[in-house]
Amino acid sequence: MAVFFTSDTHFGHAGALGRFRRPFADVASMDAALVERWNARVGPEDEVWHLGDVSLHRDPGRTVAILERLNGRRHLIAGNNDGPATKRLPVWAEVADYRELTADGTPLVLCHYAFRTWNGMYKGAWNLHGHSHGTLKGLTRQVDVGVDVWDFRPVTVAEIRARFSRRRSPAPAGAAGEPPRDG
Repeated sequence: MAVFFTSDTHFGHAGALGRFRRPFADVASMDAALVERWNARVGPEDEVWHLGDVSLHRDPGRTVAILERLNGRRHLIAGNNDGPATKRLPVWAEVADYRELTADGTPLVLCHYAFRTWNGMYKGAWNLHGHSHGTLKGLTRQVDVGVDVWDFRPVTVAEIRARFSRRRSPAPAGAAGEPPRDG
């Protein structure tokens, strides 16, 4: 079982096309691409933490119809666009505003929003977030896992680390580098 992270799918949100410069002709194309890219990566037994802003301006029944097409066991860390109807959808294994967990040996602090400080930040914990659509300059060990940053698909901690390793400048042994600012 793999563990994936994503955020800001904005299923059904026509405004996301222009506002976040998404390369899709229309909402139907965007939604279809998001489902296809999710399922190309995530298997039925995998875990996916969606860090908020699942859909916008969409009837709960239509949102459920899309979410039921997505592979994996889905957890929601609610975002500012996830109202009570989204939080109550029967597709979620768990719904929370904040969660701490360990994946791939890495302590993680999950929230829709980026933090200035977070529990364990000086002990190696990473803050995974969404909300900023790749526009926020991150801090050390802080990563925007939103679809606009990660080719419209969920990512693993290993992928985050790989991007971090490729971009990190040489540092003395034991020095903390910076994770990708855009991913």
